Amino acid sequence: MDTSTYLKAVVEQTNTLANWVNGKDAAAPVPTCPEWNLADLVDHVGSTQRMVAMLVGEQMSEPSKAFAGYVPAPTDSAEWGAWLTGTAAEAKQAFESVADDAPVWDPSGAAAGVPFWSRRLFGEVCVHRADAAAALGTTYELAPELAVEAAEDWLDTMTSRGYWENREGFADAMRGDGQTLHFHATDAPGEWLARREQDQVALERTHADADVAVRGPAADLMLVLSRRRPLSAAPALEVQGDPALFDHWISHMDWVTG
Repeated sequence: MDTSTYLKAVVEQTNTLANWVNGKDAAAPVPTCPEWNLADLVDHVGSTQRMVAMLVGEQMSEPSKAFAGYVPAPTDSAEWGAWLTGTAAEAKQAFESVADDAPVWDPSGAAAGVPFWSRRLFGEVCVHRADAAAALGTTYELAPELAVEAAEDWLDTMTSRGYWENREGFADAMRGDGQTLHFHATDAPGEWLARREQDQVALERTHADADVAVRGPAADLMLVLSRRRPLSAAPALEVQGDPALFDHWISHMDWVTG
């Protein structure tokens, strides 16, 4: 997917989220993010989209101004729908105003800039829509092709140089001597091999034998990898090899509130 396709999907996914949460109980707990209620979730999604819109639209070389420009979500949940559709529209407009090679800060450590942020916003809203579904008791669905893209964003983000260098506990836990994990979507093209090395988790987009392999529908795979669904609740996923290695991986793939 290219930048414009990602942003089109961001708008679509956010609009679905907006329809779900509008007017709902702000204090409703979010089971997949135990430190959050529904108001926290809405605030996080919309404020992140606005922060990224500022970073990209103004082509910032460092993020402090964007962080300082945080604007909270409305306290009245009846205004959430319009607010979220507005933040997604702002993000799409910001990306349309710059070229993909425009210099923009990002935390990946790879100077990925505009393309990084387009996919990151897409992955972000896909995962957090799953959080909203868990909070509201709503069925979560995501097309296999989109679920592959969201899974790849998660895996790329969690194995990035920037994440390794800025999360000391993660780096210590994930150092290895070549242990491998293979993730394979069965309903859309998507395979990844992760290798635990001393100084990084190396990620390749390939099919290969591994110490543990997890395969099945892309949406289930994405939800389990992002810790939005326990493996026990995803019976369509098949695990072959060392389950303890996969458990260790999942237990350290924490993000935001864990």
